[in-house]
Amino acid sequence: MSEHKIYERQGYGGSVGFGNAPALLVVDFVNGFLDPELFGGGNIAEAAARTGPLLAAARKTGIPVVFTRVVYAEDGSDVGMFCRKATRLSQLTEHADTSQIIEGLAPASGELIVRKTQASAFFGTGLAANLIAKHIDTVIVTGCTTSGCVRASVVDAVSYNFRPIVVTDCVGDRALGPHDANLFDMGQKYADLMLCDDVVARL
Repeated sequence: MSEHKIYERQGYGGSVGFGNAPALLVVDFVNGFLDPELFGGGNIAEAAARTGPLLAAARKTGIPVVFTRVVYAEDGSDVGMFCRKATRLSQLTEHADTSQIIEGLAPASGELIVRKTQASAFFGTGLAANLIAKHIDTVIVTGCTTSGCVRASVVDAVSYNFRPIVVTDCVGDRALGPHDANLFDMGQKYADLMLCDDVVARL
């Protein structure tokens, strides 16, 4: 029996739907994650490039745009267990070049930048409250990595009863196996999967 049939038989794979008040969440497209010698590789660069047109469409339609960065204190005082598993993450500090959002996706004036020390854009941040205050019902997710910070953000988004839309060609990972597996799993359990062109058309 195929994986899809197993999940379908057990009632997975439903649709959260595309609501009436979306926001775009751009997860961790920073210099360090575009560098294969640091945290990058795989299809991350392609996903970042593909996010450009989506970002432009979001701005044209006037929906809220949110960016995330991983930012640790210079003195390491807020480094926790996450950095025990991924030791080099502690290098991503406020002024480090590796932690800056890539030039091609630079935030515009008035766009929210969320600084985080954990995988999820929601954990320990004010993101949920910000979106709720704006009456957002749908979170369009791009960024990296698919198996890490994207997935964690998607799981928390649906936990807050937002409708997560993962833009499949605008998320990337340093290895394609985890990328593909996590897209499948998110699509079955937590989010709807859409291509960039389809999201742009919907906006």
